[in-house]
Amino acid sequence: MITFKDVSLVYPNGTQGLKNINVKINEGEFVVIVGLSGAGKSTFIRSINRMVTPTNGELLVDDEDILKVEGKDLRKLRTKVGMIFQNYNLVNRSSVMKNVISGRLGHTGTLRSIFNLYPKEDKIKAYDNLRRVNMESKLYNRADQLSGGQQQRVSIARVLTQDPSIILADEPVASLDPPTSHQVMTYLRKVNQEDNITTIVNLHFIDMAMEYADRIIGMRDGEIVFDGPVSEVEEKTFEQIYNRPIREEDLRGSEEDASTK
Repeated sequence: MITFKDVSLVYPNGTQGLKNINVKINEGEFVVIVGLSGAGKSTFIRSINRMVTPTNGELLVDDEDILKVEGKDLRKLRTKVGMIFQNYNLVNRSSVMKNVISGRLGHTGTLRSIFNLYPKEDKIKAYDNLRRVNMESKLYNRADQLSGGQQQRVSIARVLTQDPSIILADEPVASLDPPTSHQVMTYLRKVNQEDNITTIVNLHFIDMAMEYADRIIGMRDGEIVFDGPVSEVEEKTFEQIYNRPIREEDLRGSEEDASTK
């Protein structure tokens, strides 16, 4: 379980990224965070693995306040909280297999990983996870030889190889075309259901949020303005979240306006 208790974050320049967040995310949920650019979505999920550190409140992961952990305990946290990025975050010159097995780094240690001294069971795990996302045929390809969708599937395999209990995905389909985006979201949803991994995804796309989420959290200006099961979400819900009409052309213009602020 993940619990935010009065969590706020003020950046050094005075910008408030999160404002008094109080929310619980249960084990095994598939949660989609929606909102305009600058709403606090990335700050929200990146606080869960301490890529950013809130300045006030408590943030509990499995009943431990992660805002207090440092050093070895912080590395342990990041081992069980996997992260998928918009830009894939792969090593382009390395093979698919090397990228995926690097998910074992937190378990194996830096020195052994430098010399590729991973145990046989780790190599089997990496291969099995590539097979789960239908990428085993690209085992020896360099990452930069893959399409964007293929690279994101490799990112999913790498995170699974980490053996996380939580997966965070920060705009994982923002750079992909619609069919490929649905493919990536389908794999994320599948591993969430099969492995009972708590999954939190930031999305701009309303249709995908409705299709894949168990629960939707809407953010605006660093605050949660909606939180509920997808069954309770209507068009007016998104109008409340975005504080404006949600016709595609209006929303696209609104995001462009927000990104320039």
